[in-house]
Amino acid sequence: MKQLTINQVAKLCGITVRTLHYYDEIGLLCPCSIADNGYRMYNEQSLSKLQEILFFKELDIPLKEIRLILTNPSYNKNDALNKHKELLILKRDRLSKIIRLVDDNLNNDKINLKEFDMTEINKHIDKYQEEAKERWGHSDAYKQSVKRTSKYTDADWKKINGERDKIFKDFADCMTKNEDCINTDKLVKEWQDHITEYFYDCSDEILLGLADMYIYDERFKENIDKQTDGLAEFISVSIKQYLNK
Repeated sequence: MKQLTINQVAKLCGITVRTLHYYDEIGLLCPCSIADNGYRMYNEQSLSKLQEILFFKELDIPLKEIRLILTNPSYNKNDALNKHKELLILKRDRLSKIIRLVDDNLNNDKINLKEFDMTEINKHIDKYQEEAKERWGHSDAYKQSVKRTSKYTDADWKKINGERDKIFKDFADCMTKNEDCINTDKLVKEWQDHITEYFYDCSDEILLGLADMYIYDERFKENIDKQTDGLAEFISVSIKQYLNK
């Protein structure tokens, strides 16, 4: 599949370009690359993630929580899709009943307000929201991150993402110049402090888990490697070297 521009993606799924810009700003859905003309570009993996985001929006889960769920190492896409399917079947059945009610009213006036009942669908949404948070979100780190990020403005996210990009760029420079690990140790500590300041208390144990996620989770690997090819693995190795001292 060829890469699509942000305008093409917006038209494809019926959301605005501004919405996609915002998804990028908050780290929910980043483009796979930036073209020479400055256009954000999206590949098949990007569209797959966008589809997951839209599924979660059907459940009325806030964007900040969707971002945390999708980046959780224990997130299971197939399990999530099965839950989404259950909800869509409930919605389909409800709409089918309303359509039959419309047909009945075309022939004769028939009152049946029960067909508009959203109770079962709302119960399903509430149940799945709790399950999603329990399975993929409820941890001390998750709770801290939700509490902190819920207060961030667009300007805050711009600042946070700018600092993140600067750290990744410095990592890339070290990788390119093959500098000694004194500099990479400093950058690992900066990255750990960045996560702790803006998201959650990033212990050494959590940092070690992130090191594995950066190379084994394709979404993280691809996003980090947009800076420089091989950067995700370099950061992962740098973290492990730092923690092994």
